[in-house]
Amino acid sequence: MINDDQNTTNSLDLAQIRQDIDSVDQQLQQLINRRARLAEAVAKAKFASEENPLFYRPEREAQVLRNVMERNEGPLSDTTMARLFREIMSACLALEAPQSIAFLGPVGTYTHSAVLKHFGQDAVIRPLPTIDEVFREVEAGSAHYGLVPVENSSEGVVNHTLDCFKTSHLNVIGEVELRIHHQFLISSNTRKDSIKQIYAHQQTLAQCRGWLDAHYPGVERVAMSSNAEAARRIRNEWHSAAIASETAASLYDLEILHGNIEDNPENTTRFLVIGREKVPESGNDKTSLLISAHDRAGALLEILAPFAKHNISLTSIETRPALPEKWAYVFFIDLEGHVAQDNVKAAIEEIRPLVKEVRVLGSYPVAVL
Repeated sequence: MINDDQNTTNSLDLAQIRQDIDSVDQQLQQLINRRARLAEAVAKAKFASEENPLFYRPEREAQVLRNVMERNEGPLSDTTMARLFREIMSACLALEAPQSIAFLGPVGTYTHSAVLKHFGQDAVIRPLPTIDEVFREVEAGSAHYGLVPVENSSEGVVNHTLDCFKTSHLNVIGEVELRIHHQFLISSNTRKDSIKQIYAHQQTLAQCRGWLDAHYPGVERVAMSSNAEAARRIRNEWHSAAIASETAASLYDLEILHGNIEDNPENTTRFLVIGREKVPESGNDKTSLLISAHDRAGALLEILAPFAKHNISLTSIETRPALPEKWAYVFFIDLEGHVAQDNVKAAIEEIRPLVKEVRVLGSYPVAVL
């Protein structure tokens, strides 16, 4: 049995631990505010020396987060530690100059979740109804940056995003990879045993087909314009459920009846950050190219040969029609490396005389989180 003396000792130990935690919290708060004051000093220096200063530096943020993960000693995971620093950096950037981010809305979508993951909670969000409008908002300078989906590991590429790059001169300045976990949501009004309809985006319904067949066979599945709209709709309905993100559940005050119902637990969507500037090397980068080829046999083979020659790994090749031309195509190619690297520059220069056009859409840091 534990005697009274042991109880007293344990309570004293716990009291001391709590005092130590309070002391560490105070030190952390002081250091975070010190970092914030340094961020303000950076802003003053930039305004004094630059006509149109840039405050969001993707390569710098990627380097900081990589360093955080490399020096982490636990017990917190590298990813958890990096996410804490992401929010500190977001708050400091907001002190320097609040950054407005246009994205495919409405709020509560997975694209919204990707914005929060990449830019943090202090970003100024601007949800827009279409991908075209995200591009236009950034081109016009009405938003500092945009974030658009480009591919899903289960459903493939987002053709609309690729098509927008054909006419836009914005640069890709970053990427975000978001693991997609679908939540089965109900409202406080829902009768769990009387669910007659399940709302979600068509792609989401497809990604959860197996789970729905097993758990809600025969229940009508209704495709919506977005999962966020599905979540919003069920707030006042007693006979329906929605499939959406945790962000949507929190935003619309819904209950997660079943969590992570996607058929593929590795389901991931990749998003691109678009902006008007170019990004210097970060040390671990990707480059995206748009190549308009001639309509002739072996055109793709000619394009690929210089990459192999210069030992460049390609991570993605997609094809889209080069409208309004008939039977003409453009290739979207992602490769490892930065356009400032000698081997990447050499490969691109060798390709130029073989094709109608080579356009560097952007070189940018590989997703850290």
